[in-house]
Amino acid sequence: QVQLVESGGGLVQAGGSLRLSCAASARTFSTYAMGWFRQAPAKEREFVAAISWSGGITYYAGSVKGRFTISRDNAKNTVFLQMNSLKPEDTAVYYCAATADQNVGRTYPEYDYWGLGTQVTVSS
Repeated sequence: QVQLVESGGGLVQAGGSLRLSCAASARTFSTYAMGWFRQAPAKEREFVAAISWSGGITYYAGSVKGRFTISRDNAKNTVFLQMNSLKPEDTAVYYCAATADQNVGRTYPEYDYWGLGTQVTVSS
């Protein structure tokens, strides 16, 4: 069982930055691929970014590529999402997810564990 706790969300003006963190409880955190998803009101949950267990492979949604960066610190059981040049359309609840699958998933059914989410609001 893996417990995930997100933090770092908040209110920011367009063009600003936020850094999300996700702390994991698993002793074997370094063996999990990790992902970030987001869900805006009345919309489906969508993929944002994912990273392999080693950090050597990363994937991004087209809408955030070049603005967001996913990274991890296996020594601290934490994954990060650095979000720059934020836009109002980035407003959503952001969720951290983990999967024991060796493949780095980009769809939510591929992930086994989820955090409760952190709200990100970008004002125009």
